[in-house]
Amino acid sequence: MTGHNIESSPQVYARIAGVFYLLESLTAVFGQFFVLGRLVVHGDTAATAANILGHEPLMRLGFASSLMAVAFHIAWALLFYELLKPVNRHVSLLATFVILVGCAIQALASLLYLAPLLVLADGSSLSAFTAEQLQALALVFLKLNGQAFNIYLAFFGFWCVLVGYLIFKSTFLPRVIGLLMVFAGLGYLTLLSAPLANYLYPFNMAIAGPGEISLLLWLLVKGVNVRKWKEKAGVWLGGQE
Repeated sequence: MTGHNIESSPQVYARIAGVFYLLESLTAVFGQFFVLGRLVVHGDTAATAANILGHEPLMRLGFASSLMAVAFHIAWALLFYELLKPVNRHVSLLATFVILVGCAIQALASLLYLAPLLVLADGSSLSAFTAEQLQALALVFLKLNGQAFNIYLAFFGFWCVLVGYLIFKSTFLPRVIGLLMVFAGLGYLTLLSAPLANYLYPFNMAIAGPGEISLLLWLLVKGVNVRKWKEKAGVWLGGQE
């Protein structure tokens, strides 16, 4: 590998991580919030079921979008590990493990996402159930999807705290972004307790925005300070981490 490639690789990793981060955010929001927000009528199972059956292509598109979000998430999680391991390999490895577990839960939520459509559209295989029971079962799957997604967000919050610490210690990314990511993670971690999350809503979710948006924009526009990244990487490779 040439010296030029060595120097440019962290910058390339940073920009690609930013692109995947953006794609993951867009696909997850589209599937879990935009599509379900249009189809689910709170407190009315019959209307929700009618919306799902009447907008089957949109429901399937939302499911596909949610699955794509998982793939994008895994990609940028691994890129973040490569970027941040010179700061502290053990913490970076822990953060990667945490987010990969979160990605598995995110994938489970995506599977539960499709279940209501399968239950409602294939009623012949569930002929023992009445229409009202099928609608209630579909609503149960939607609630399970929401619960699974909240658990994923809690794992994501733990990742944000760890990555925020790494960014704060990195020197090649702004320390203020590290602090904002820690606050974002603490907000997501409140989802571990439904009563606490409901009590703090929407403030617990609002504090996530500045950290995530600033990190995303910084990666896309500025990337990392290559010289300082190489200094950290040199110390790490020299066994003086």
